[in-house]
Amino acid sequence: MPINAHPDYLNAEKRFQNASTDDEKIKALEEMIKYLPSHKGAENLRKNIRNRYKRLKQDIAKKSKKSGKKGVKKEQMQAVLLGLTNSGKSSILKSLTNSNPKIASYGFTTSEPIIGTLTYQECNIQIVDLPPIASENFDKGILNNTDTILIVIEKIDEIKPILESITNKDAKKIIIFNKIDLFNEETKRKISETLKSKKYNFTLTSTITNEGIEDLKGKILNSFDFIRVYTKHQGKKKPNIPVILPPGSSLKEVAEKILHGFSKKVKYAKITGPSSKFKNQKVGLKHIVKDKDIVEFATE
Repeated sequence: MPINAHPDYLNAEKRFQNASTDDEKIKALEEMIKYLPSHKGAENLRKNIRNRYKRLKQDIAKKSKKSGKKGVKKEQMQAVLLGLTNSGKSSILKSLTNSNPKIASYGFTTSEPIIGTLTYQECNIQIVDLPPIASENFDKGILNNTDTILIVIEKIDEIKPILESITNKDAKKIIIFNKIDLFNEETKRKISETLKSKKYNFTLTSTITNEGIEDLKGKILNSFDFIRVYTKHQGKKKPNIPVILPPGSSLKEVAEKILHGFSKKVKYAKITGPSSKFKNQKVGLKHIVKDKDIVEFATE
């Protein structure tokens, strides 16, 4: 403890000693540097604190390079969880997917992108939980390339500044008003009416009671512009997991999605569903498929 130290320095030093994350340590060190004693007797202290700050920054950069900053391989359908610290993004990720992220009551728990898969109506959707907006590890690159942005909030006045910070104008946006279990029915109604009046696509959720989680899954799926085409092997009754394609796709694109070069082996296909005139209609590869078509390819 330095002699004649400013009280704010001492408070920052205490926060640094109690810090449990790199972000908390960095913020505390920045405060310590701001209020360092300027007298000659504290010269070594100033040097040590600045060196500690520099080393911690370097360590964080190395961790980022090895983990989240190495990039996230984008799947065909991807949604990103975005919000302030302690908004409950990690709990939302856990409720939606197969992921088991670290969840804590203190801030900046998520220090790198965490990936989970939402399986809903036979579709697999990649959900990425980004570090909080204020975090040094926040990755704008992932946000700018995603299809859907899930904005997790606890207060309505958080929406505007978050929306203003988003440069990805093409992505669909869903407002998730989280921790709704903390409010009574009348307050919930008022929150819902306010969000409706602003014409937001929104869901009120609670990961404690699971309120709104199923509704949220549906909204996420419906935010993507896609069709599902089921393929079926000869002699089997049950179709395979669907192939996901953009609207207006042809049977040739379905075949190529299954295996590159497969369309060259296909003689014709039998199709049943919205795009067929009757069950097991025989069609060629130029046939345009529709959502929930069932296709059986013939290679001989």
